[in-house]
Amino acid sequence: MTEQATRATDDVQVKPGELRNMRPRELAIRFGFGAGVSLLAAIVSTVAGARVGGVFLAFPAILLASLTLIAKKDGVARARDDARGAALGTLGLIAFALVAAVTLTRWHPAAALATATAAWAVVSLAAYLVVRSAGSDGDEP
Repeated sequence: MTEQATRATDDVQVKPGELRNMRPRELAIRFGFGAGVSLLAAIVSTVAGARVGGVFLAFPAILLASLTLIAKKDGVARARDDARGAALGTLGLIAFALVAAVTLTRWHPAAALATATAAWAVVSLAAYLVVRSAGSDGDEP
C-alpha cells in the first residue's frame, strides 16, 4: 500500500452527511441483517433463556452487511479498516460490561454508567493507539 493510501485509510473521520448518499438497497441490506440477528436473539431467548439470548444481542447486527457493502464500494482495504475498528471497539465494550457489572449494584447508576463509559473510551482509544503505533498495515497487501 502506498504511503498516501495508508494515510487515507488511517484517518478517523465522521461524516454524517454521507448517510444521504446511501442507496435504498444498501439500507435494506443493513436493516435485513439487523432484523435477522434480532430475530435470532429472540428465538434463542425463547428457547434457552434471556441470559443466552442476550449474548446474541451483543452481536454487531449490521457489521457483516456493512463490511460487504464497504468492500464492494470502497475496496477491501477500507472494509478491513472498519473490521479492525469494530474489533477494537469490542474490546472497549468488554471493558464497559465488566465495569458496569461490578459497579451498577454498588454505585449510583449515573456514576456507574459514566465510569463504564470512561472505561470503554480509554480501552478503545488505547487499543487503537497500540495498533496504529505497531504499524497495523505492514503485513497486509
